[in-house]
Amino acid sequence: MFAEKTIWITGASSGIGAALARAWATTGANLILSGRRQEMLEQVAAACAPAPCLILPFEATDFDALPSIVQQAIAWKGHVDILVNNAGISQRSLAVDTELPTYQRLMEVDFFGPVALTQALLPHFVQRRGGRIVQIASVAGKVGVPLRSGYCAAKHALIGYSDALRAELAPTGIQVHVVIPGFVRTEIAKNALRSGSGATGEDPVDSGMDPQRAAQAILRGIQRGSPEIPVGEGREMGALWLRRLWPGLLFRQVALRSPS
Repeated sequence: MFAEKTIWITGASSGIGAALARAWATTGANLILSGRRQEMLEQVAAACAPAPCLILPFEATDFDALPSIVQQAIAWKGHVDILVNNAGISQRSLAVDTELPTYQRLMEVDFFGPVALTQALLPHFVQRRGGRIVQIASVAGKVGVPLRSGYCAAKHALIGYSDALRAELAPTGIQVHVVIPGFVRTEIAKNALRSGSGATGEDPVDSGMDPQRAAQAILRGIQRGSPEIPVGEGREMGALWLRRLWPGLLFRQVALRSPS
């Protein structure tokens, strides 16, 4: 179903984004790879050969540049079929220590960034009466956890926006998928924000699901047309069920993980 489709992936230079690019490269898809680091995007494109790739670097929060960026993406093959909003940053700081600029940065990258790009491309999808929007959220978008208050807020907001958008677009044939990853072995922790908006410099996540396995699970979910696609292999995935069935128990368990 992906052969000859044009798939636009943000945050494609590493982690889940790069794994998705490599997975889709085997299906006959055309790939648009976006992110801030051109050199790393070129490396991902080389790994995807011989799949056709357009490297389209841009800063996720450069909202003024989006109209031009979107036109370049559409012009490459004449259309975009799937948009994957994967670019994002994380956080590691107690709420009491977190300054407002940190919250603002998290919301700009993890919420307003994907919303702005979705809104910019949406008229193209509506005109074609088709397309798929894939939002890479997080278990943290369903469950609030210590040290991630801003990250959780942004991912909760992204899920809420996507659920409402899905309902609005139901008559048009445009599908909206929300991916709910648990722990995946990526470098997102390395660039997590702390108090004062600086990066923590933590080591990459060295446990959790292999990114390539995560990518395959995401592709299967999209093929099935699943509105929500949980992706993970660890105990954190059980939190999704607890949130629905026994929220009080979940809240108590999460509180036990809070730093003293």
